Amino acid sequence: MKHLCVAHRGFSGIAPENTLAAFRLALEQSFVHWIELDVQVSKDGVPVVIHDFTLERTTNGTGRIKDSDWKELQQLDAGSWKNAECLGEKIPTLAQVLDLCHGRVSLNIELKTTGDMYPGLEKAVLREIMMREMQNEVVLTSFDRSALRRTKELNPEIRTGLIIDARPDDLAKQLEKLQCSFLSIGYPHLDRYLLRDLTGRGITVMAWTVDDCRIMRRLSALHPDLMICTNWPDRWEQAFLLSKRRMWHYIRKLIRFR
Repeated sequence: MKHLCVAHRGFSGIAPENTLAAFRLALEQSFVHWIELDVQVSKDGVPVVIHDFTLERTTNGTGRIKDSDWKELQQLDAGSWKNAECLGEKIPTLAQVLDLCHGRVSLNIELKTTGDMYPGLEKAVLREIMMREMQNEVVLTSFDRSALRRTKELNPEIRTGLIIDARPDDLAKQLEKLQCSFLSIGYPHLDRYLLRDLTGRGITVMAWTVDDCRIMRRLSALHPDLMICTNWPDRWEQAFLLSKRRMWHYIRKLIRFR
């Protein structure tokens, strides 16, 4: 299948998002080719994997990530909000996730920042990646264009991508100006023309976040190289692998009865 499956914050439909439990579950699915995750920095400079700028929704803590040091963050429960079985699941560091995924899947690492919220974020993330020689296994993405520019200044060779939930007329020019070879875009903005134009320019496109099998199949008809990001990778399997198996079963039956 060319429509690569991207597990959004891990297998977050079942496990608590952005935790090692969610990443391990995603890795158990043979058809998951990429995992998407979010990175911020603790008060003492440790890159941590969590989506919200504040702790309340996905942990039993309160306040902003940037105001807590790593020792405080690692004491929090980041699992029981999802289900009782995940009680005690922790906020992971980027280092832990990189070690877990190295050589197994590619990673779409979103730099969660805005403006000057996290001075040094890009440098800290790149340091962890380069220490493990994983630069060919990752793409660094962000809504924040300044973060993408800083990333390229620090390492011109690292792959970067813009995240956008819109469709400006000059999108291709914006990507070129940012030196981005990857686009993460809200799926309602996609059509065949845009995908043909961007892929023709060497841009890899990922649609987010798609949890409906029918929408997955509709998007797949737009272009064979489109990546599909989902909270439920098993639905990707239902949309593509299972339908493909049914097709081959039908073909074998036809051959057998000739």
